[in-house]
Amino acid sequence: MAKKSVPMAERITGEARDIHRSILAGKKPSMRFPLRSLQNVRYRPEVGYFELKGRRKERTLTVGTVKTFAQTLRMLSLSKDLVDGDDIATKREAYYVSKNWGPARFDDQPESDTVIDDIEALFSVNREQLGFIPEEKGGEVAGRLVVIDQDRDTGKTLRIDCTKFGSGAYSIPISVEHLKFETKARFILAIETAGMFQRLVKHNYWKRADCILVSMGGVPTRACRRFVRRLSDEKKLPVYVFVDCDPYGIGNIYRTLKVGSGNAAHINEYFCVPQATYLGITPDDIVDYKLPTHPLKDVDIKRARDALKNDPFVLHHKAWQAAFDKLLDMGVRAEQQALAKWGLNYVIDTYLPEKLKHPERFLP
Repeated sequence: MAKKSVPMAERITGEARDIHRSILAGKKPSMRFPLRSLQNVRYRPEVGYFELKGRRKERTLTVGTVKTFAQTLRMLSLSKDLVDGDDIATKREAYYVSKNWGPARFDDQPESDTVIDDIEALFSVNREQLGFIPEEKGGEVAGRLVVIDQDRDTGKTLRIDCTKFGSGAYSIPISVEHLKFETKARFILAIETAGMFQRLVKHNYWKRADCILVSMGGVPTRACRRFVRRLSDEKKLPVYVFVDCDPYGIGNIYRTLKVGSGNAAHINEYFCVPQATYLGITPDDIVDYKLPTHPLKDVDIKRARDALKNDPFVLHHKAWQAAFDKLLDMGVRAEQQALAKWGLNYVIDTYLPEKLKHPERFLP
């Protein structure tokens, strides 16, 4: 990722100093944050990810905003302490730290999470640069890849062979910028569910297909997306995505991996994989492979219709509009595991080999 010319601690201090000057000058201090929503992003295929349009919201100190303003300043102070001390805090820990802030404490974690996200957007950095880390795992990896890391205590180089984890897998760390890679794999297969990932690992599918398997575990974390992006960029590997055929798998999991999200548009440039393409499950697969299905839920229907109406990525690609329309017309959804109708290893012996013969047919 691009490095900021001014150290993070100095940028935080600069923001605080500007607020202090406004107060001394008898003015109402304010902070301006980018609006983080799909309504404030655009999608350009030549760029490959969601970009901010430029609309911002201003948080001015008033009687009505005094608590949120104070909470933002306290969170900025906590961030500076973390950066200065080369320390970290999970978002959950940050919430509990606030319990010592008197009237500025947070009542619920979603409130503190929102303030952290606002600060991240304010400086156009990722939360790890501010000292805040996620609770969730970054994803798992198995297959033809050697990850080169470093022992923090000794500085010694560590070579982590992702073919040597037996029935387990390599866990992607929360920060991946320092990692290096060695591989002769042909492609990366990013998989939605842990169960499908484990099936492919159990039968050494990576050996048969000469590939790298990545378990996203639902919507991929930023660390997972950044890991796949760096690996794909540096080793010139195509990325194929294998998820459930439903509006969530397509519109949230796949789309977030490929182009990012409206909520994190200020850093999508680094945390998405524009070169990714959609292997399946597709609406056509439901028909072609005679897969068992479940009816679309009301939330699925709403999600699909919202994507057709508001999602810049879907609106750009007619193929995705057609896929969502077909899914709505069929009124059903299908899971990866539905392939087990034809046998537990049908996905390994038949489905994936047949699909991989024609990557040019994958959805964009």
